[in-house]
Amino acid sequence: MGLNILYQFDLNKGDDTNFPLPSTGNIELLHRQLQKTAADKINEARKERTMTAMEKTVKSSDFDDLTLLGGKTAKPVKQLETFPNHHRGREYLITMETEEFTTLCPLTGQPDFAKISIQYIPDQKILESKSLKLYLWSFRDKGVFHEHVSNEILDDIVSVLEPVFCKVKANFAVRGGISIKIETEYKKLSDSSDLE
Repeated sequence: MGLNILYQFDLNKGDDTNFPLPSTGNIELLHRQLQKTAADKINEARKERTMTAMEKTVKSSDFDDLTLLGGKTAKPVKQLETFPNHHRGREYLITMETEEFTTLCPLTGQPDFAKISIQYIPDQKILESKSLKLYLWSFRDKGVFHEHVSNEILDDIVSVLEPVFCKVKANFAVRGGISIKIETEYKKLSDSSDLE
């Protein structure tokens, strides 16, 4: 952003005015100092606006139930954490994906690899991503069928989030010449008329 600064010197006061005419070097120095001061004030104002906007969307109470975020947890944990949804009047879709999901075949113990995609429309809570990463890691040494683990992930997310909608897609890598893709979903019933 360029700053235009106008210097005005009153040189029309007559001969008795002892107003020294500034040298070109002094004008350039003064110009740089004024530009720096103006740029500092602009940056300060931007920072204040950013902090004010952040204070409106992030509240200190949002961190009350988060124990894994920011911690030094470096092991699998079967614990999902949430924070409050500040936009409950709006339906919006959140997608979380990983291509690093692993589990074990319950019969042979051989590793199974999958791309997992989780999509949900939040109600009161939002899923914290580090807890999801550590949660998915907890399946690495567990022997389980693909269909069961996909539904287990959905059930655990739904029990913690109570979302409006949730879908888990699991795309398992080819093993024995066959790939397996699972899609499982949940929809919250809005009222008793949905049961009819």
